[in-house]
This record gives sequence, structure tokens and C-alpha cells, in this order.
Amino acid sequence: MTSSPRLYAGRFAPSPTGALHFGSLVAAVGSFLEARSHQGRWLLRIEDIDTPRCVLGAAEGILATLERFGFEWDEAPIWQSRRGEAYEAALEQLKARGFAYPCACTRRDLAAAPAARDGSRRYPGTCRDGLPPGRSARAWRVRADGRIHFIDAVQGPQELDLAADAGDYIVRRADGLFAYQLAVVVDDAAAGITNVVRGADLLDSTARQIHLQSLLGAPRPEYAHLPLATNIAGEKLSKQTLARAIGDRPPAAALVAALRFLGQNPPDTLAHASLTELWQWARAHWSLSAVPRCRQAVANGFFR
Repeated sequence: MTSSPRLYAGRFAPSPTGALHFGSLVAAVGSFLEARSHQGRWLLRIEDIDTPRCVLGAAEGILATLERFGFEWDEAPIWQSRRGEAYEAALEQLKARGFAYPCACTRRDLAAAPAARDGSRRYPGTCRDGLPPGRSARAWRVRADGRIHFIDAVQGPQELDLAADAGDYIVRRADGLFAYQLAVVVDDAAAGITNVVRGADLLDSTARQIHLQSLLGAPRPEYAHLPLATNIAGEKLSKQTLARAIGDRPPAAALVAALRFLGQNPPDTLAHASLTELWQWARAHWSLSAVPRCRQAVANGFFR
């Protein structure tokens, strides 16, 4: 007897480190339309787990902007900062099975380590077999072993050797906060997320998340990583690169620009149409296969 397929559930998960900008809008549009094209649920998660980087009022501003642009989500937003117990339970499960171990290393200790594929430092395994004499635990890491293969719906086949390309990775930081990799896996499983559509800046994190899903017995979603919107210098649009907030922009014009960035070729007239008309067109014409097969592209006019 075969099991019935899971009903599609997607999500948009902004970090409240600043106002919503064009790059975030692209991810929201892609994940929303892909969910609706499958008659699926679309959920919101506020990824405020990294509290030192969060900006007061940014989350509320993001939600207000999404509403003004006509996005509709199917359940109340989830806030990572309120889910510490779930992350603690997952970490205890990893510890109990011997998958996680304490680490005493500081950033200075790892300064000379080679870079991992995503730019972080590849852990050399200093504490893998026990803490060095006289050192105390600061963080918790997961043993990264094996090769991860997956097919990304936009970027194509992906393969990563966890030990060689990433190294043992942190799941609880030295400041006591849970790491993004653990939180996102726990939250996607709890929400029943079947499909993750997000920016390609997170493509290199996916193997670690798939690894954690396996260790925790969580289902693996399907993945689609959209081209990352950059400025003309090739830098990701962000608060640090002075990306322009879209909250005060005309919604229809910004949405049309996002659709064009995603290869959907909307007519010029939609920039002056009502949001109802725009979303009707977008839902009727959305095609993930039309999204450019590249990891990043310049977002003309929206990076200033």
C-alpha cells in the first residue's frame, strides 16, 4: 500500500534585521506563487533567532509591507524567538544519539582554518574526540559525515561532501543561542513544509539541513533556490549594502519588477493595475521553469 503524497506547504521566512527590500520581495513572490500554483498552503515565519542582529520593529514592518503588497498567508506567523523549547528538545535528541558534541574553540582558534563552500570556516575537528585539556565547552557541534545529493528545482543537481566542504557545524552557539541550521530544520518539520523556495544565498546551507533532517528523523522538503538579487557590484541586497526599502514603493510596480526578475515576463500595463488584477495574472501565468537558472543577477534600479 502506497502512502498518499503530502499536501504542498511552502513558507517565507524573513529575518527582521531591517526593512523588506527587493531581494526579499523576490523570495516572497516566488515562494507564494509556487505554493498557490499547487493549491498549497503558504506560511510566514519570522526568523528572529539571532536576537543581536534583529532591529526593533522590523518584523512588524515586514508584515505590514507584505499585507500592503497583497500577500495572504494561511496561518498566524511563527516567531523563532518563541520556540526555544523545541530547539532544546532537538539538541537533546542529537546529544543522546552521539551526533552532537561540545566544542571549546573560539573564532580566533579557527581563523586559519580553510573556508567552507559558503564562506564560513571549515571546522578542523579539534574537539571531535573530546575537549582539549583545560578547555571548557562553549558551543555544540554536529558531526558532519557523508555526501549529500539533491536536485534543486532551479539550480539543478547538487552534491556536497559534508566533511570536506563544510565540516562539523554549530547547532548551539557560544552565546547560548540556537544556530539557524537547527532552528530552520525543526521549524520546517513542525509546520509540515514540503517545499522550500528561497534565495540562492542559502543553497550551500541546504546540505547541512538535509543532514540534520536525517539525524532527527524529519522529512526532507523539495528545494528551489531562486537567483539572488544583487547590486551592480555583485553584492547581495541587504541592510549592509544599503538596499532600498520597498515599504514606500508603489506595490504594483515593485511586484512587476520582481516578476520580471524571476523570468515571468508580465505586461507593462500590470505596473498600473490593481493588486487584484496583478495577482490574478501572476497566479495564472506563474512558471517555476521560467526562472533563470543562475545563482545571482543584478536587480537594476532597486539596489540603491
